Amino acid sequence: MEKVYQIGNKKFVLDQSKAEKAFEAKKIINGRETMTFNLLPLKYQWAYDLYRTMKANHWEPEDIQMAKDIDQWKNADALSEVDRWIIMMGIGYFSAAEGIVGDNIIHVVRELVTAPELKLVLGRHAHEENIHADSLLYMIASLGINPHECEAMFEDVETIVKKNEFVTGTSRALRRDLDLSKTENKQLLAKNIFVFGQCMEGTQFYGLFGMILSLYRQNKVPGIGQMFRYTLRDESNHIELFRNLFMDLVEENRDIWTPEFKEDLVETMRTAVALEKEFISDCLPVNAVGLKLEDFLQYIDYIADRRLEGIGLDPFNPGIRNPLPWLAEMMDIKKEQNFFEGRVTEYQKASSLNTVDDDEL
Repeated sequence: MEKVYQIGNKKFVLDQSKAEKAFEAKKIINGRETMTFNLLPLKYQWAYDLYRTMKANHWEPEDIQMAKDIDQWKNADALSEVDRWIIMMGIGYFSAAEGIVGDNIIHVVRELVTAPELKLVLGRHAHEENIHADSLLYMIASLGINPHECEAMFEDVETIVKKNEFVTGTSRALRRDLDLSKTENKQLLAKNIFVFGQCMEGTQFYGLFGMILSLYRQNKVPGIGQMFRYTLRDESNHIELFRNLFMDLVEENRDIWTPEFKEDLVETMRTAVALEKEFISDCLPVNAVGLKLEDFLQYIDYIADRRLEGIGLDPFNPGIRNPLPWLAEMMDIKKEQNFFEGRVTEYQKASSLNTVDDDEL
């Protein structure tokens, strides 16, 4: 079907069938290669919808007040030794982890997907990882923490090193030319998306999120707590992005979804949970006010099962109870009309109310 536009003495013929073939050629991988970055017509509507939600949720670390945090950090009686250690572990781990996620998005996943709308939302995802990393620098500078100590934490704390090696190994395996027509290479990419989306951001981030937000509930470190709330809201979108990407990749490439591959994913999540539980035990060596080690260990089991079920795999602990139900309420900032202090409210969009459902927690 052709459409003809006659403008003056010039005639322009638009071939709709050619455009429709280009649309059909859009794929997660091995799709139509183009340098034009033409988003329309959209094939992966979910990717564009998530991009708009993520963009509307934009925040800047410097817009969050840190005065109370600084006062508490300087006051020996305001925060316990355990409180301070949790904050240090949070800053030490995430200052490395957020960069690892962003680097994998830019140099692995975004390089290999071919549909422009996927590249669009992945670019936003990477940008948000930069904001998260920036927020950690802001916390370090505000509290006057020695940055070399943070470097030492992700170099010298064994459980942090092991968690980082778990994900960087998956990323490193894809940093080469790959023939993505081969099943084993498609599985490498699918596993990378699973590891970063469901294991790392979706499970291994949640122990410390819970601990720091437990302190926030007790009116401790309110600025840091607020930044972690916004980060958690972002992460819920990231998890959904990578879950959708994984599901569509498998749907378009059914040769990936073998019994052996499914078992490999299950065992990979089992490893992720074991590493996270070791790490949680380092973050909370002794129970403290409002912080019970067993609750956080059970919470990781609960979260891991949600991630497995989200991609069609069987849970480890069917019927497990969420020991931290308040965490979903803590993340539900869509109910707050003006949830940013300062000038951030001036550019917060109404569409930011369209966050990921609380059930994602």
